[in-house]
Amino acid sequence: MNQLVTTAIILGRTDYGEADRILSLLTPQYGKLTLMAKGVRRVKSKLAGGIELFSVSEITFIKGRGEVGTLVSTRLVKHYEHIVSALDRTMLGYELIKRLHKVTEDETESEYFDLLHYAFESLDDTTIPLELIQFWFNAQLLRLSGHTPNLQTDEQGNKLSADMKYEFNFEHMSFVPSPELGQYGAAHIKFLRLVLAGNSAQVLSHVQGSRQLVEDIQPMVTHLTQLAY
Repeated sequence: MNQLVTTAIILGRTDYGEADRILSLLTPQYGKLTLMAKGVRRVKSKLAGGIELFSVSEITFIKGRGEVGTLVSTRLVKHYEHIVSALDRTMLGYELIKRLHKVTEDETESEYFDLLHYAFESLDDTTIPLELIQFWFNAQLLRLSGHTPNLQTDEQGNKLSADMKYEFNFEHMSFVPSPELGQYGAAHIKFLRLVLAGNSAQVLSHVQGSRQLVEDIQPMVTHLTQLAY
């Protein structure tokens, strides 16, 4: 049987039988995989070291005739140890993994693997606020799903102005001029453009006033993500 090699991130692990585990993995080439790791719970298992959570590994596997394949070998490439050393970062990491597992199909594109990989890198960097990472992650899900808001013109088709305040119309996915009550201004729109252009959380953390901008925009992005998924 043909053995395939790829890079993988563990999405979930379920104990099976006396010593086996069924793994859910995300890969750039093959989307999501379900693999049986035989004997992995035994003390001397050679597979165990390469299937840690919050890690990137190289795996060799065999596709099964049904939905479950077989894990042949593993090699740990990178373990993000700072994630598991802080409870709040660990919990957010679990939440992002669970979220991505839920919204992706088996034949998902490689960009979703990259997103989770970059999320691990961001969580591992203790200088990046967790609120920013969560905001960035939600925004990238919007970008990958094609549900990004209109950041160029308002709902009437007029170019967004740096001097105007806006509200956001979720039905039309666009901003609405509101000089008196508008809660979004030029700084918010510029920041959203940076986020939805695919910039990393590390880059966004260096934007002046990013903490306040995230606090202001987070409810809008969260609601847009809920509508998209």
